[in-house]
Amino acid sequence: MNEHILIIHRWRDRQALYQDYIDHGTHRVSYVTTELGVASVPRGAAAVQVVPATDRVPDVLGAVGELTALYGPPNRIVALNEGDLDIAALLRERLGCGGQDTRRLARFRDKLVMADVIAAAGVPAPAYADAPDEAAVLAFAGEHGWPLIVKPRKGTASRDVVRLGSAADLPALRRLPAEPRLVQEFCDDAVYHVDGLWTGDRLGPWRASRYVNTCVGFTKGDALGSVEVDDAGLLPALGEFTAAVAGALSDEPWVFHHEVFVGTAPGGGPRLTFLESGYRVGGAEIPFLWREVHGIDLMRAAVDIQLGRRPDLPVPAEWRTGGWLLVPTPVPAPCRVLDWHLPEPPTPGEGPYAQVIAPVGDVIPQVGGYEHVGARFRFRGDSSGDVERAVVRTAERFRLECAPLTTAAVRYQACVR
Repeated sequence: MNEHILIIHRWRDRQALYQDYIDHGTHRVSYVTTELGVASVPRGAAAVQVVPATDRVPDVLGAVGELTALYGPPNRIVALNEGDLDIAALLRERLGCGGQDTRRLARFRDKLVMADVIAAAGVPAPAYADAPDEAAVLAFAGEHGWPLIVKPRKGTASRDVVRLGSAADLPALRRLPAEPRLVQEFCDDAVYHVDGLWTGDRLGPWRASRYVNTCVGFTKGDALGSVEVDDAGLLPALGEFTAAVAGALSDEPWVFHHEVFVGTAPGGGPRLTFLESGYRVGGAEIPFLWREVHGIDLMRAAVDIQLGRRPDLPVPAEWRTGGWLLVPTPVPAPCRVLDWHLPEPPTPGEGPYAQVIAPVGDVIPQVGGYEHVGARFRFRGDSSGDVERAVVRTAERFRLECAPLTTAAVRYQACVR
């Protein structure tokens, strides 16, 4: 069948290999993308509309109108970046497309709705409440104490997440854009992420990873890393917990990126607490690691689901261990790369197997997220310990010098805890 398939796409790199998932010769595959994203649109695209940002509703609606005039309303709409899920759901409703609408998306994009679903399922999670104003935050603190976390209900990549230590910190909220927010108890346990496929009734392939530093720290200038876990004492509990979360949020197939607090229970076993979940392939280098280290394309499964197909991914008999590292720019973007240096590792094979570093002279754009950063590295090895050592050593040895477009240069210095 010659269908019109619309893809909302924002990555410059090849996180998703659309030409491998959809026959661009059989179907009319059109794209709405940005100037940065044009570089990775397949040559077989039927048409491409460029917009300033793929989450700006008026611009996207105008672009989709042009494509609809050419090929008729799309039969299916694909959007893989979390920031584009809302506009895709809205378009499906307006154009009568099959797939996830805004009501079905709400439990994955609105953190208050998500928390309600998780609480109803009996999954351990921090206490929470809607936070429409400072009075609501103070009332919550009166019941649960300080410190607290306040974050946007529809935020991504730890944008505008604030830790409040006391009522004296409330003015920090006044400096943020007005939008719906959630308040939660603060949890000091380590944060892990779990990525994979929920088939509708059980886990497909999945991997658990521990963050090196934190996503919030990355927004403040710290390096951010991740190392896949090979702890045989922890993984069974994480698998059961992940299945409970994935099943609570949907009885249909979906690709997930869960975040979970991992601590130690009074009896000595793992204490697992839900943080949040994304209806998507994990960000940063996760799509690349899964393809390059594990031989599994999670993006393919995500596209299959949005096209109404049943995803089918292999589960390896044995897994290698992967990891990644993101280095922020030493000054806020946009900024120009003046110099960078990464010494050879002391032992061959201890460094990254892949790296993405902007050439000297290039400007790193102010886009947000985890793609357009100072540097990105990917690692693989035989154990979590080996990979983590490589991640930390790379962060400590890498040097990046950038300058704002109007002022003097600043050097990056690693902060790894």
